Amino acid sequence: MSPLTRAAGKTFRSLRIRNYRLYFAGQIVSMSGTWMQIVAQSWLVLRLTGSGVALGLITALQFVPVLVAGAWGGTLADRFDKRMLATWTQVVAAVLALSLGLVVATGVVELWMVYVFAFLLGCVAVVDVPARQSFVMEMVPEEDVPNAIGLNTTIFTSARIVGPAIAAVLISAVGLSWCFFINGISFIAVIAGLLAMDPSELRKVPRVGRKKGQVREGLRYVWMTPELRSTLLLMTVVGTLAFNFRVLLPLMAESVFGGGAGVYGLLSSVMGVGTLFGALVSAGRARPSRALLVGSTVLFGALMIAAAAAPNLALELAALIPLGAVSIIFVATANSTLQLNSTDAMRGRVMALYSVVFLGSTPIGSPFVGWLAEAVNVRVAFLVPGVATLAAGIWAVYGLREAKLADGDIEIAPLPEDPSFWSHAIARPARTLEAAGRWIRGTAADLATRYHHRRPDRPGDLDDGLD
Repeated sequence: MSPLTRAAGKTFRSLRIRNYRLYFAGQIVSMSGTWMQIVAQSWLVLRLTGSGVALGLITALQFVPVLVAGAWGGTLADRFDKRMLATWTQVVAAVLALSLGLVVATGVVELWMVYVFAFLLGCVAVVDVPARQSFVMEMVPEEDVPNAIGLNTTIFTSARIVGPAIAAVLISAVGLSWCFFINGISFIAVIAGLLAMDPSELRKVPRVGRKKGQVREGLRYVWMTPELRSTLLLMTVVGTLAFNFRVLLPLMAESVFGGGAGVYGLLSSVMGVGTLFGALVSAGRARPSRALLVGSTVLFGALMIAAAAAPNLALELAALIPLGAVSIIFVATANSTLQLNSTDAMRGRVMALYSVVFLGSTPIGSPFVGWLAEAVNVRVAFLVPGVATLAAGIWAVYGLREAKLADGDIEIAPLPEDPSFWSHAIARPARTLEAAGRWIRGTAADLATRYHHRRPDRPGDLDDGLD
């Protein structure tokens, strides 16, 4: 067996499970339609208003329900059959997509209608996201969870390439409404896949009975589990500011590079190529690691700064490829960390909090980023989130190292001098990110020692940083 065959078998090993294959196939079709709608909706709002603030607001409205009620959606995922919950949420999402397509096709669409549909779709996500995210643990054995999550991310990123490309062609050729119609029809694939699954092959997870205080119980559980708490805190910063590309990319296409839907579709698709690469790297990982999570955060921030400074379209496209890869490695690693460190009884609520900090933070970040783009310029709207993400990554690295210094654990990792390290950097990007994380931690330790930041009276726990 060749090394390439072994690597492919490792990367796609979850597909040997029939139930997961059905889920995977349905999601590929459905997510491609979803990305078509994302592009069409953003372009529709931009055409109706020409406003970056309006573009940020429409994105925010879609995620306000997750911010407000996301934690309660997790309790439903813990109480009820996750497969059936996911099935019904897909049905409702399909009806909403077809309805939006109808008002666009008939020419009666107004901005407030788009706002309403975005808000209702957000209400569906309140239940859909924690149900689908936690359902992964029922389809595959625990040792394959990181792989399945990586492949889920591959679905998302593949759709991010295909969806915007098709949307750009459809918008130019036949109009916006067909993007919404096709998205509505695409939900049939995932609904059929969920219904065709064999329930006897799913891992049995005890359902949680209804009782008072289940949301508070979930919050308390996360706060008392350092692996969960530190991951969610980091995701809060990054999710609020950095993951606003559906606001930034159309504005970058129009304002900076003077293009239309075609340039926007190109930017989205090229970034999608990078995210697909990052997703495949994540799928090939055996288990998530803290070094990978922190290293990807630092590089994510640095690459956003590079994207902000790109002087022309060619260099912008070149920056978006690694930016997409690192962003998706960050998401997949955080998702796997949360799933594997949660109990069965709490997983729905933990993943609901994941949706709150990752998706629900968008109503805060999107209008802010849209305002920055309109009040200053689009490059600054890229720069500020990049600096914030870079600072969050460095904070996480330094917080962990500082806690270890307090416990007397000083270990400075030198920058690798072996030339073979650099030849493997392209072939093994995940390992490179981990090495980068170790080197950054070592550098922080060295600085802390030099400037007498050691505090022997401090308790030797890891709660202040990523452990």
